[in-house]
Amino acid sequence: MEKIPVFYTPKMVAIYAPEKGKHFSPSSAKPIKVVESWAKQFPIEIIEPVPVTIEDYARAHDRQFVEDIIACKIENGFENKSPEVAAALPYTSGSLLSACKHVLKSKKVAVSPTSGFHHAEFNKSMGFCTLNGLMVTALALKESKLVNTVGILDLDMHYGNGTDNIIKVKKCKDWIAHFTGGKHFNYPEQVPKFFKELPNILELMSKCDIVIYQAGADPHINDPYGGWLTTEELRIRDAMVFDALAASRTPVAWNLAGGYQVEKDGSIPKVLEIHDNTMKECVRVYQKVA
Repeated sequence: MEKIPVFYTPKMVAIYAPEKGKHFSPSSAKPIKVVESWAKQFPIEIIEPVPVTIEDYARAHDRQFVEDIIACKIENGFENKSPEVAAALPYTSGSLLSACKHVLKSKKVAVSPTSGFHHAEFNKSMGFCTLNGLMVTALALKESKLVNTVGILDLDMHYGNGTDNIIKVKKCKDWIAHFTGGKHFNYPEQVPKFFKELPNILELMSKCDIVIYQAGADPHINDPYGGWLTTEELRIRDAMVFDALAASRTPVAWNLAGGYQVEKDGSIPKVLEIHDNTMKECVRVYQKVA
């Protein structure tokens, strides 16, 4: 049985103490919990990612901004200067880039258990996003001549403002197809419209050389930062994405994006359930792709 490649290293996990009065996200510590859950249930192969460099980051961001972030001179997307977050950054973006390079060879699927990308702009961090691994990856693939076109299918709860910002600054609109669900869908009454329009969105994405899919858990109806899709509807979303991209033989690398349902003891069982469901649909589809 062919295993699903997951690009993971403990070096991409950042555990930090939130500063008093500031918002907290479990996302930086989430990769290890997600991968441990997957390893117990699914046929996965864990592969060490190659970290990105300052040069890689400077394709998508202002170089001085990147250097100041890595050196902890300015606040990251979590509104702190945590050295743990800074140390993890090359490995989170590296995970996504490594997954994409792998899937361009396999022509199937690969997974990057990462979050914290789409709000990061050219020279600004925000919203639990420090550096934009989506655009770092897209620009690296393009410069290496591995792709002509990239699809970024962002189905996180929130608008990927940082991705749009970098696309504009770097003039990438002619070769990046970017759909950010948070710009269009936010409420339960929009669910029928979303599922009606999703096939058309996927048809557009299938024309790209590769698709980066952000399978966000935060659109869940009970998420403190979300609120419009049920657990089952999120599973159907993922099933539709994988079915369509596999049918068109479009390589896809997917990641975790947001998810903020944290229990009082700090555990995230509801978020893990959503990410488990995404992997379940991934395995269902790609275990039968020849």
